[in-house]
Amino acid sequence: MKSGLVFLLQAVVVGLAVAFLVVLIRPDLLPVLDNRGAGAPSSYADAVDISAPAVANVYTKRLVRDTNAPSARARFRVSTNFASAVIIDPEGYLVTNNHVVFEAAEIRIQLSDGRIAEPEIVGVDSETDLALLKIDVGPVPAVAMGSSENLRIGDVVLAIGNPYGLTKSVTQGIVSATGRGLLNLATFENFIQTDAAINAGNSGGALVNARGELVGINTAVLAQDSGTEGIGFAIPVDLVRGVVDQIKRNGRVIRGYLGLSPDDMTTAERDARGLSGSVGILLVSLYPGGPADLAGLESGDVILSINGEDILSRRQALLISAGTNPGDEVHIRAWRSAQEFETTVIAGERPPEDPF
Repeated sequence: MKSGLVFLLQAVVVGLAVAFLVVLIRPDLLPVLDNRGAGAPSSYADAVDISAPAVANVYTKRLVRDTNAPSARARFRVSTNFASAVIIDPEGYLVTNNHVVFEAAEIRIQLSDGRIAEPEIVGVDSETDLALLKIDVGPVPAVAMGSSENLRIGDVVLAIGNPYGLTKSVTQGIVSATGRGLLNLATFENFIQTDAAINAGNSGGALVNARGELVGINTAVLAQDSGTEGIGFAIPVDLVRGVVDQIKRNGRVIRGYLGLSPDDMTTAERDARGLSGSVGILLVSLYPGGPADLAGLESGDVILSINGEDILSRRQALLISAGTNPGDEVHIRAWRSAQEFETTVIAGERPPEDPF
């Protein structure tokens, strides 16, 4: 029994000695930990190698008014801008921001291997600031599409793009927040906030996770001043995927429409109506003959839930409404004259620029 214990102790000592020599002489043989485990990778080079070939440079030219022109004949000039785009399909489909291609007189795409192409604009969606382009240059590398639904604050992300014309630039940061809105950047805002540096020219570029999967399209930074840095925004890939599918299928994005105009409520307004908690938005007005009007809703009603989801803000209701399709049944629980009631709204097709 004693000799067996001695043998075991000797084996442990020898094992520890071998492990020490491996760490000292060949640390590269040690396994790299996944960033969801106890530690983070020592390098994100693999993620960049996987995703960067699918990030293209975008060069645009547009005529802009020159306010400093000495004469009326010279009041316009050509403005050249840098931006980025992401190849999402081996057939040559690319996603970028709508503001990148809006009113551009010329658009040129440069791929990571140096090939240059003039893209076709398949369709745009100004309300999410997305545009779908198509090039025909033969085989192209496409990024792996990840998911933004399960992104967590603190997840490592990489921003890849063409800032200031510096091609294939990569910056690293974390997810600072999700579901950001009220930024007046687009009608439908559900941004990923990140501290990965996003500069002029990064618009339309890729935000990828530590596995090199696309999780967002880089779009904007908070207005820069001496006290602001590290606040950038990306459109989540799950929203991108839906917009792309609709543009491919319909040439545009078709959204549902409820025909109502709500507003957020103060605590005092809830108390005055006998409501407690933070649930509920006030129905300010309805579009005559619209879906909500036909379903019996009235101005002054408080919408408590839509399709079983408690409503806490006007923005939340907007995103739910936009996610419906014409003809969908939308179940609404509401409050009127100190009584709760339910109704079903049949969604119509959303007219341009009408939020609900």
